[in-house]
Amino acid sequence: MTLLESLQNDLKEAQLARDEVKVSILRFLLAQISNAKIAKGSDLTDEDIISEVSKEIKRHKESIEAFKKGNREDLVEKETKELKILEAYQPDQLSADQLNKLVDVAISKCNASTISDMGKVMGILMPSVKGRADGAQVLNIVKSKLDSFGG
Repeated sequence: MTLLESLQNDLKEAQLARDEVKVSILRFLLAQISNAKIAKGSDLTDEDIISEVSKEIKRHKESIEAFKKGNREDLVEKETKELKILEAYQPDQLSADQLNKLVDVAISKCNASTISDMGKVMGILMPSVKGRADGAQVLNIVKSKLDSFGG
């Protein structure tokens, strides 16, 4: 079963269970996926769908932070519930150790030694961590490792 089929089945189950939060977030996600399919001009792969899920997760995390700053606990709670539902459709996330090892491998592959090599490292690294690690976190690890080289 593809990820899209899984999402559609879960939406049906949520509708039958009258889980309003899950129905709402899955409908929104499926609409985003449909828009991405139209923009691409062809069917989406599971990887494309994971990318859409990741975008929604990032948007929810940003919203949660903004609502916390605005003391809107009601909206923080709503966004957090939706975030938990979305995270179920994301691949297992890499641990800090796994991520550090992948960064080290990418740095050695392109013989990076200064911060100016960051683009090369990220180009090698991002395809292998896509959907399994936050891009900002990856960037920070690469930057700190390249800074430690003195560059």
